[in-house]
Amino acid sequence: MKHRIVVLGAGYAGAFAAGNLARRLSSSDIEITVVNAVPDFVERMRLHQLAAGQDLAVRSLADVFAGTGVRLRLARVTGIDPERRTVAVTGEDGEGELGYDTLLYALGSSVAHHDVPGAAEYAFDVTGRASALRLRERLAALGEGGTVLVVGEGLTGIETATELAESRPDLSVALAARGEPGAWLSAKARRHLRRAFDRLGVTVHEHTAIEAVEPARAIATDGRSLPADATVWSAGFAVHPLAAAAGLEVAENGRIVVDRSMRSVSHPDVYAAGDSAYAIGDNGRPLPMSCASAGFTNMQATAAIIARLTGDEVPLTGLKYYGNHISLGRRDAIFQMVDGEVRASSWYLGGRSAARLKAGVLSGAGWGIAHPTFGVPKRRRRLAGTTAPAVVPVAS
Repeated sequence: MKHRIVVLGAGYAGAFAAGNLARRLSSSDIEITVVNAVPDFVERMRLHQLAAGQDLAVRSLADVFAGTGVRLRLARVTGIDPERRTVAVTGEDGEGELGYDTLLYALGSSVAHHDVPGAAEYAFDVTGRASALRLRERLAALGEGGTVLVVGEGLTGIETATELAESRPDLSVALAARGEPGAWLSAKARRHLRRAFDRLGVTVHEHTAIEAVEPARAIATDGRSLPADATVWSAGFAVHPLAAAAGLEVAENGRIVVDRSMRSVSHPDVYAAGDSAYAIGDNGRPLPMSCASAGFTNMQATAAIIARLTGDEVPLTGLKYYGNHISLGRRDAIFQMVDGEVRASSWYLGGRSAARLKAGVLSGAGWGIAHPTFGVPKRRRRLAGTTAPAVVPVAS
């Protein structure tokens, strides 16, 4: 009987991992099933561009995995039973159940509304393709002088506000920040960011927390009313409660607690990657929810699964966070390096060079998803004598 690997989610972490596993393990010994709710790969790092009216290439997951041996199941995950090693799903063909021997949980994250009244009902977000298209439709309906308020001073908020302001100069775009946007950046990079806001006409409301969202405005905690024909909520991310409901050990924010090899500390048949994983980086701190972390954790999880299945020692891949890359429209960006303590270094790259670098990163990630079997070895690795995962110590 073949060893069954089930990958939940086909975002950056899940799609890359499934392709790597198919590329490196013998199809004679394994079967890989990817479960995803939508039929296309979603370039989440570009959804603010989609919302701003730009057209993105659509990559069908069926085409991505064609010829790889990976089975695609279009369905939504409704439950996990780690004791029976099954996953409950529901899709167009009804409800069903998938059995697994190894599970890779990579369901990612969605927008966190933080129980702010009206945020879920009236605000838009760019954490999914469908939600980004809803925002795109709303913006298309706004005429000259329409008001857009982006809530959140993190990477998503900054990228969304600047993208919308550049693409739609006829709109009045504002950013509501609980503190200072880009406060973690170096002094020079912060000045660059402020100049970009000024150049694009983005009004920044610093130290402004939003306590309620209404159809045409947002209410700040100090009582101010901020006009908003469209409020875009980018004030954080949240993970699905599925893992906690299944009895997996999770952190306070619901992310699966994993060891250095991305293996669940409570259930050794389960691995996690991407935003769903609560992983400690090389600096001793939890990795942030980000595309970079998705890359680090999926590479480590893939390496660990392959090593344990083939009876090898588990290698350790790097979990070092190098910095932030922030798009400021299509022709400007900031690349900020950080040190081992995640403090901004004095050096940063800005302007068109940084924008070209970011564009290259995005293109490279998309190309890698579209070519999951690039570099396929002539001889894929066979599993160890048993179909059950061999427990092998992690390299120190």
